[in-house]
Amino acid sequence: MSAQDAIDFVSDDIAEVGELMRSLSGRYEGIFGNFRSACGVVCERAENLQEAARDIVDLAGAASASVYRHIPNQPMLACSSGCAACCHLYVQVPPGIARMMADHIATHFLPDERNALRERLEIAVAAARNAADATKLRHRCPLLGTDNRCTVYVVRPLSCRAFTSRSVARCQDVVFGDITDGSGVEQNAAHYRIHMEATFALEQAARDRGLPAQQKGLAQALLDEFANAPAAVITS
Repeated sequence: MSAQDAIDFVSDDIAEVGELMRSLSGRYEGIFGNFRSACGVVCERAENLQEAARDIVDLAGAASASVYRHIPNQPMLACSSGCAACCHLYVQVPPGIARMMADHIATHFLPDERNALRERLEIAVAAARNAADATKLRHRCPLLGTDNRCTVYVVRPLSCRAFTSRSVARCQDVVFGDITDGSGVEQNAAHYRIHMEATFALEQAARDRGLPAQQKGLAQALLDEFANAPAAVITS
């Protein structure tokens, strides 16, 4: 093999791999387009936003699990039960999510627990209202138990599901520290994008039904749902 033959061989080999990588990159991007389309179908077929929210949450969970199972080099996560730094961040929810959560609370919380939760929600709403920038508010989630575990984990909001971290220390620094450089906690990009697409799908589902599509703060959204269905938080 001459020197030129060697150059041609190596160059062609690299070019072939480059073309495969470009093709794979486009196919990877297509995952999210297909997920978006599937969300649209699910929302269209749902009888109401509550049903759409439940189905979209399940779809996002299945998609995310498949990413971790089938796509290599996923980051190792430090997230674990009882690690609750992110549970002090301001959370917003798209249409349908609060109703799904309120129904779960009505079914699984005792009357005294529901009344205590309402009081914590009111405190959280007041804190957000009085904050100069609610998105920068650090306030313990009213749904966080005394053991630092989510009391509604199975119906937790999409934004809570989206949040991941490789470092507990980094979460502590970002949430409770004095970091001023604007940086945050690095997310698993595919996992995060799936849950954001799911959020956008519920917003669009509300628009398609002629309903308000804007997200609400979690505490306010739950209080609104309780007000719309008072029996759900008064009776056992």
